[in-house]
Amino acid sequence: MFYVKLYFSMLVCFLAVDLLWLGVIARGFYQKQLEFLLRPTPNWPVAILFYLIYITGILVFVVSPALQSESWRKALLLGAFFGFVTYATYDLTNHATVKNWPWLITVADLCWGTILCSTVATCGYFAGRWFSS
Repeated sequence: MFYVKLYFSMLVCFLAVDLLWLGVIARGFYQKQLEFLLRPTPNWPVAILFYLIYITGILVFVVSPALQSESWRKALLLGAFFGFVTYATYDLTNHATVKNWPWLITVADLCWGTILCSTVATCGYFAGRWFSS
C-alpha cells in the first residue's frame, strides 16, 4: 500500500506542475514554436499512458533509491539527472528525425524536464518519508 500511495502522490504533483507549465505558462510558446506539428487537441489516452509510465520511472529509478539512502538531496539530484536525460532523449531524437525541430524547444524542454523531475522526485521523497512514519 505504501508504493500505491507514493505513486499517486507523485502523480498528483507531476500533473499539477506539468499541466500548469503546459496549459498556462508555456502554452503560447509551444503553440508558436510547434504549430506545424501540434494537433488541435492532445491525444489524451496516449498522454495519460505517458504520465503513468513516466511516474513509474521516477519512482523506481529516483525516489526508491533516495528513500533507501534517506537522502532528499539524492532525490533532488537524481530527479534532475533523470529529467534531463529523458527529456534530452525525446528532444534530441526529434532533432535527428523531425525536419525543422526548433532548438529553442530543446533548450526549454531540457530545463523544464530537469526542474519538473527534480521537483516531483523531492516531493515523492518527502511523501514517502511521511507515509512510512
